[in-house]
Amino acid sequence: MRKILLIDDDEKLAGPLTQYFARFDLMLSNETNPLSAIDRIRRESFDLLILDVMLPDIDGFETCKRIRRQSDIPIIMLTARGEVMDRVVGLELGADDYLPKPFEPRELVARIQNILRRNQSVAPMSFEWGELRLDIASKQLRRNDQVIPLTAAEFGLLSLLAQNQHRILSRDEIMQELRGIDADIFSRAIDVLVSRLRSKLQQADLIRTVRGMGYQLVPG
Repeated sequence: MRKILLIDDDEKLAGPLTQYFARFDLMLSNETNPLSAIDRIRRESFDLLILDVMLPDIDGFETCKRIRRQSDIPIIMLTARGEVMDRVVGLELGADDYLPKPFEPRELVARIQNILRRNQSVAPMSFEWGELRLDIASKQLRRNDQVIPLTAAEFGLLSLLAQNQHRILSRDEIMQELRGIDADIFSRAIDVLVSRLRSKLQQADLIRTVRGMGYQLVPG
């Protein structure tokens, strides 16, 4: 299920959208305060943001600018007036799309699906960290030309961290993603899995522990 974050101070909007999105295998979370949303994006992994222009404290344009300093996550901006200048400014600041309010939920879902498909088609299929190379398609990790054997859970964890580089993933998020690989995985097992993976990578600083929050992959 793809995770979407709605940043909008209209508290009545999130409820109906959450139910509607679930029909399309989209899990919607909501933040009404942009500063809280920015902090949450540092702690959690999302596939896409829906960002309203009219927000308290700082507007959607400034919020978009701050998010872009730390993440390239896709952003759809909601503009109450739908004015051309609002759209231009949003796109110049790094938004991927815009939608005037009021909008039809089905159109919003269609735009989300288009962006996610587009991003998936260009998602990197390999990652390199010094002598290490992770190939997603062949499910292999190599050091130079030597294959490093990984269990399915170890490969799943490394792939997940690689595709969310610099983002902290909580143990709960990791468990949710890996449950299809290992049904018996639990919170403490994540720590053991990370320890085994670090030993095989022989780069202890590649996977960083963020106390009380989770893990993140930090390329040198």
